[in-house]
Amino acid sequence: MKQILFFLIGLISVGCYGQGLEDYSESNFLQNMEKGEKVALLMVHFGTTHDDTRALTIDAINKKAQVTFPDLDMFEAYTSRIIIKRLKTRGIVKLTPLDMLLKLRSEGYTRVLVQSTNIITGWENESLQKDIAGVAPFFKVVRLGNPLLYDVKDAQEVVSILTRRVPADTKKHEHVVLVGHGTTNPSTAIYSEIDYMLKAEGHSNYHVGTIEGYPTFQTMLSQLKAAKAKVITLVPFMFVAGDHAQNDISIEWKEMLEKEGFKVQLHIEGLGQIPEVQDIFINHIRFAMNHATMDIMTKKAIYSK
Repeated sequence: MKQILFFLIGLISVGCYGQGLEDYSESNFLQNMEKGEKVALLMVHFGTTHDDTRALTIDAINKKAQVTFPDLDMFEAYTSRIIIKRLKTRGIVKLTPLDMLLKLRSEGYTRVLVQSTNIITGWENESLQKDIAGVAPFFKVVRLGNPLLYDVKDAQEVVSILTRRVPADTKKHEHVVLVGHGTTNPSTAIYSEIDYMLKAEGHSNYHVGTIEGYPTFQTMLSQLKAAKAKVITLVPFMFVAGDHAQNDISIEWKEMLEKEGFKVQLHIEGLGQIPEVQDIFINHIRFAMNHATMDIMTKKAIYSK
C-alpha cells in the first residue's frame, strides 16, 4: 500500500514541470523497493542565524515538505560551516549534508531524496553534488532535486510571482530591484536571465542586481538612471532574509541609492516565505521522485542510433 502511494505521488508531477526533460529519464525513486527498506527526504539549506526568517522560510518549507510527503522520513542539513559554528555556540546543532547522509546510512536508510533550497546551480549546489557522489555507493538510491531556477519555466514562474507580489506603478516612476547574492560560478548568468526576462515580459521597471556577482550594483544603478526612476523598492532575491538582507540591502544598498537621490523603500521578505515559491521546490521533489538524471554518454549513445 505504501509503495502504491509513493508511486501515485510521483505520477502527479509528470508533465507539470519541464525541468529540462531531455536531461532526464523516467525512473521511479522507489522502484523495486524491498521490505524493510527505509526512505528519507533530506532538505538541505544554506542556513541562517536569524531565528525570525528561519521560522518563515526554512522551517516553513520543511513543514510543507513533511505534510506533502508524509511517508518519507524528513531530515534537514545546513551547508554553511560558519552558520553551523555560530548556531552551535547557542546550543543549536545542525549537520552538514555529508554528516547527515552518513548518519542516515548508519541508521539503516537505503534511499535518500535530497532537495536543496538553493536558488541557482552555483558552488553550494556543486558541493552538495560532490557530497552525494561520495556516499552514493552506501545507498541503493540517492537522488538530488533541482534548485529553484533550473529551467526557463522556473524563471518565468518566479518572475510572475514576484511582479504580482511586489507591484510598482510605472506612472509614478516606481521601480523594483531584486537583490541576489551572486556568485563567481558561471551560473551567475541566471540573474541576467531574470533581468532580461522581466523586461521581455513588459516589466521594464523591474531590475536585478547582485551583491557578489553580475549584474552589479553599478549595472543596476545605470538602468535606474536611464529610466529616470524616482522611488525604488529593494527586495531580497534570496531564500532567507538574513545577514545580507538586514545589512547589505537594508543599510548599504539603501544608503547608496539614497545618495543618488532616490527615495528607497524596503520589502524584506525571503523567497522561502512565499507559498508559491515553496510550491516550486515541492514540485521539484515530485519530479525527482519520478525522474533520474541521464548521463551525458547515455544521451550521446541514444543520439548515435
